[in-house]
Amino acid sequence: MSTRNPPHASGPLPPGQEHAAKGTNPLRRTSDRVEAWLRGVLMLLLAVGLPVAALSAGTTAYESSLRTVRAQAAERQEVTARLTSDTDGVTTNGKRGAEVRWTDADGTERTGSTLVEPGTAEGAAVRVWVDRDGGLTSPPMNGFDASFAGWFVGGMAAAGVAVAYAAARAGACHLLDRRRYAQWAAEWDVVEPRWSGRHHR
Repeated sequence: MSTRNPPHASGPLPPGQEHAAKGTNPLRRTSDRVEAWLRGVLMLLLAVGLPVAALSAGTTAYESSLRTVRAQAAERQEVTARLTSDTDGVTTNGKRGAEVRWTDADGTERTGSTLVEPGTAEGAAVRVWVDRDGGLTSPPMNGFDASFAGWFVGGMAAAGVAVAYAAARAGACHLLDRRRYAQWAAEWDVVEPRWSGRHHR
């Protein structure tokens, strides 16, 4: 008899092997099928939700920051001021506060404090930013700041979706495992007396 052609190769399969021939595992529980289905759904949601959330959040943050860039560019202007005293010493960011004086567009003379390079002599010209009211302010945001905000928020949104996916998957597996343990305990309560009684005879 050839080993390449077993007796049942051309005939019907014995009872109990029909499902196995179709790729179905007879030992697979309902909870196993539910777990596989949940994993597939969660993976699909991750594949779709992650890029959508990242793109949506990133675009929204970028556009919002870009509006801020435009508003600050319109409200702030850079002017030339003069130091009214020498500076010495260095702060943690490499600069030191100093008093400066400048003249507004309407001719009003103003004074304020800003950060300058250490060692800058009295009377030296420095560039400072002022707002519409003529007070000293920080430099306006630029396009790079808007891009960074978009990428940062988009990345955080993507990370949030990934964390939610991991949490949902872990939670589902935990609940299914609890159900399996409960089923095993119930089945053991039925089988154990018969099994232990048989071995005590």
